[in-house]
Amino acid sequence: MKARIIDGKVVASKVHDEVAVGVAEFKASHGTVPGLTVVLIGDDPASHSYVKGKERACEKVGIATATIRRDATITQEELVEIVEGLNKDPKVNGILVQLPLPKHLDEDAVIHAIDPMKDVDGLHPENAGLLMLGQPRFAPATPLGVQRMLVEQKVDMNGARVVIVGRSKLVGMPLTALLLQKGIGANSTVTVCHTGTKDIGAETRRADVLIAATGFPGPITPDMVKPGAVVIDVGVSRVEDPTRKRGYRLTGDVEFDGVAEVASAITPVPGGVGPMTISMLLVNVLQAAKLAAAN
Repeated sequence: MKARIIDGKVVASKVHDEVAVGVAEFKASHGTVPGLTVVLIGDDPASHSYVKGKERACEKVGIATATIRRDATITQEELVEIVEGLNKDPKVNGILVQLPLPKHLDEDAVIHAIDPMKDVDGLHPENAGLLMLGQPRFAPATPLGVQRMLVEQKVDMNGARVVIVGRSKLVGMPLTALLLQKGIGANSTVTVCHTGTKDIGAETRRADVLIAATGFPGPITPDMVKPGAVVIDVGVSRVEDPTRKRGYRLTGDVEFDGVAEVASAITPVPGGVGPMTISMLLVNVLQAAKLAAAN
């Protein structure tokens, strides 16, 4: 039986509608709208594409958005100075420094410079620590999006055996923390696989919910999937394809066609987790505005 396709665009649209209502209510109560400022360094095509998507999504739900663009030659001191200026700006509720940064810049130091109350990416150590303690203020948007998709699909996560392939600070680690907590869409038994895992296939074949977040094209093959499992493909890679107008196509971590014959449900790439990442960022920006208004 072919797997059910989990359409991230449909779920993201529902989240957008919810945020738009929340923004309208916030404006009615406070006379202003939440604001997000993105800092974009360099000319990486993927980063520019992501930022454009964020700008469009903000405009759609009524969030004020601005993008500060700087050349890749910017110094560490100049970038931190920009971040510190945004920290002090009351009109800016959310600060997002688009990653990855050029190699000469210290990403961790830049993230540490962001006011934790404006860290809508959820990467500041204070917010990461709160998440690990089960007291989340902001969690990274992609893990939030994965969890929301599972809830919308009515996947019973209570006690479910979840295997996450990948331990990045953007996805694998925060998603582990989210799914371990008590509550809706969580309370799961979570295993994290990584480059040190001796037999990843032995682990993934035990998963009721398999989440692939390696960032490499196609490492998850049909023989690695338990029949009837729910498969969430977080990875996005560009693969050369001369038959496409752009010269490439997007593919995920999962060998989609084969795995779709084994799984009960699966997310496509593109059109799966990607739209959810932007929609949950909007949720974080609205939350940041509410927290600022309450203080």
